[in-house]
Amino acid sequence: MNIALWIVQGLAALGFVYSGWLKAFQYEKAKASWGWVKDVSKGFVVFIGLAELLGAIGIILPQATNISPVLTPIAATALAVVVLFGALFHIKRKEYREISVNIVFFAVAVFVAISRF
Repeated sequence: MNIALWIVQGLAALGFVYSGWLKAFQYEKAKASWGWVKDVSKGFVVFIGLAELLGAIGIILPQATNISPVLTPIAATALAVVVLFGALFHIKRKEYREISVNIVFFAVAVFVAISRF
């Protein structure tokens, strides 16, 4: 189970790093990739990206180094909240295609949070 959990954590971290990196450091590319980015402030998009990047680090590093491993489920919970708010945002905008990605990442983040507590 531990190996499977590490694989899930690694895949989740890769997804959040990709998404977070685009939002935080490649705003124009994010704007071209996701229609919603045009409708919110650049600062908010960068903030979400930085939160995702920190969360991606948080679901790997504390558990891997055994330095404050309690931070791993906390980071996973925080990422689940970010993704949940993203899903609600997409529902409000009737962007139903985007919600499937939110559901997958929400489920993964919740799984990591529960499994690591």
